[in-house]
Order: sequence, then C-alpha cells, then structure tokens
Amino acid sequence: MPRCELSGKGPVVKNLVSHSNIKTKSVAQPNIQQKQMFSQSLGENVSLKLATSTIRNIEHKGGFDPYILKQDDKNLSKRALLVKKRIKRKLNLKG
Repeated sequence: MPRCELSGKGPVVKNLVSHSNIKTKSVAQPNIQQKQMFSQSLGENVSLKLATSTIRNIEHKGGFDPYILKQDDKNLSKRALLVKKRIKRKLNLKG
C-alpha cells in the first residue's frame, strides 16, 4: 500500500452511500508520486515518495528543509528520518 514518506498519509477506508442508503466499502488511495526534492543545506536532491498534497505543503512552508525539520519523527519513514538527521547535523556544523 502506498504511503507518503513525510506526512504518513496512507489509504483510507470509506463508505459509498447510495440514494437508498446502501453502504458499500471502498478504499481511497492517496496520490503518491516519486519526487526528487532539493535540500539547500545538503546541496543535493533527495528522492522520496510523496503525496501531492504534501508537495503543495512543502512549497507553502518555504522549502524542503524547513518542512522536514518541523515534521514529527513518528510520521516520517526510515529514509526520511535519515535525511532529517543529515540536515540537522549539517546545520549544527554551520551554526
């Protein structure tokens, strides 16, 4: 099942309700894309599987680095946690 590596968004089970009130189970999959995001602190592209809504949120927050640093660790995948640690390490060396 596809899951966003930064926000943790995954499939959602929902009911389709007809006019006669018959409920049919359905699964809504998130729109997951393989995307390369540029990390300014690392100076390189990072390849992650992201939901399109997460990509919009990254652009709204001002870039990849500020977004991933504000994310909670429990929502991040293992690869995203490694990237977050690398960014933190790089910023601590500068400042």
